[in-house]
Amino acid sequence: MRIEYEAQGLNQSDMAPDPVTEFLTWFDAANAAGVNQANAFVLATADEAGRPSARALLAKQIDRDGIVFYTNRSSRKASDLAENPWAAATFVWLDLHRQVRIEGPVTEVQGSIADAYFGSRPPGARLAAAASPQSSVVADRETLDRAFADLEKAYPDGGVPRPETWGGYRIGWEAVEFWQGRPNRFHDRVRYRVGDGEWVKERLAP
Repeated sequence: MRIEYEAQGLNQSDMAPDPVTEFLTWFDAANAAGVNQANAFVLATADEAGRPSARALLAKQIDRDGIVFYTNRSSRKASDLAENPWAAATFVWLDLHRQVRIEGPVTEVQGSIADAYFGSRPPGARLAAAASPQSSVVADRETLDRAFADLEKAYPDGGVPRPETWGGYRIGWEAVEFWQGRPNRFHDRVRYRVGDGEWVKERLAP
């Protein structure tokens, strides 16, 4: 399954002075190249004891304040974040031989913002979010289907209100690494990190 990466390399002087601008440029390039769900990323969290867990998610907002995702606050990731409010996110765009790794503190999204996003979701997605006790053990699939069907009867238009247990989280920008695949596995890696209140840009060995 080995392939050779032939992409053009990274020149630090050509990269933006801050990682957010550079990330948005890469994100737009991934979308323009037709990468399927370019907003998909792997979120890694750890609990109070340092035990890690990871899962694939979709970013719903990306701006200078951070990367926003939504979940049930009873989920494994939410439980981890309650104990250890730091996370790492990795976007992988295989077609472009690129990945971006982000690390930073995590904060909860305001309720009004979560309300607005929840209301914009398709009716079925809203019903599913309200019906699922995410990450909890359930007896069987039929139990979940019944919960969904009951809510569907109660809210035939899908207008179920946002559950109090469902909300958003924002990953801040503290360290961001841009990775570009190169021939012979001699890849380019450029990291931005905060130093003395400013962004420091440095090259890492592959």
